[in-house]
Amino acid sequence: MNQRKHILVVEDEQHLGTGIKYNLEAEGYRVTLVTDGHTAVKLFEADHYAFDLILLDLMLPGMSGYKICETIRETESNVPILILSARSLSEDRTRGFDLGANQYLTKPFDLDELLSRVKNLLRLKTQTNIPEEKKPTTQKKVIVLEFGESFVNFETYEVCVAGKDVKLTHKELLLLRYFAENEGRVISRQELLSEVWEMNGDMQTRSVDQFMLRLRKTFEKDPASPQHFLTIRDAGYRFISNT
Repeated sequence: MNQRKHILVVEDEQHLGTGIKYNLEAEGYRVTLVTDGHTAVKLFEADHYAFDLILLDLMLPGMSGYKICETIRETESNVPILILSARSLSEDRTRGFDLGANQYLTKPFDLDELLSRVKNLLRLKTQTNIPEEKKPTTQKKVIVLEFGESFVNFETYEVCVAGKDVKLTHKELLLLRYFAENEGRVISRQELLSEVWEMNGDMQTRSVDQFMLRLRKTFEKDPASPQHFLTIRDAGYRFISNT
């Protein structure tokens, strides 16, 4: 039931925050509105399970939305985060996704689209909270991955390429692990958006392509002629560990 869903709105533009709160409450959600980052973090730290969704502005007094997102993800919380920002550059979106945001909506936005995204993210949270014993077990679990000259431990976040330590972002590790656990299978961009970014697969974004370029630059001897991270024309991508 919507009435049981609690949404934290972090927005310093009072008129916009109040309008969002009003419309969400009209849909039956519980809404807490704060206007600065420090207050948002304090509320979250007081109870990691208090909120079902966080709507987060980026330009905030005292603490940026990026820092808030990073702080929340460092606790390993999977609460959905939807960034609402006037910043529209691709690097802003990519940074948000790198830090663990689920979706990114540019201001000014359409109210119906915002409400639709809220609904979908709340549905996603419900699905990800299914007890482990009830989740499908057909997908293999990969903890350590070795391919080419690369070694990756997904539990310790240790990454080594050609004898040198490499640092990957949280989202890069998630994407690499998804490929490893689906090795050999052609995976569409829509599936990656849904399963890794937890976004609507119908959305138009170049995040997947940008991340693939970064994985190739990190792991391939010749990124222009990849041996492990393959593009399958008009279909998606495929990962092969042994070449």
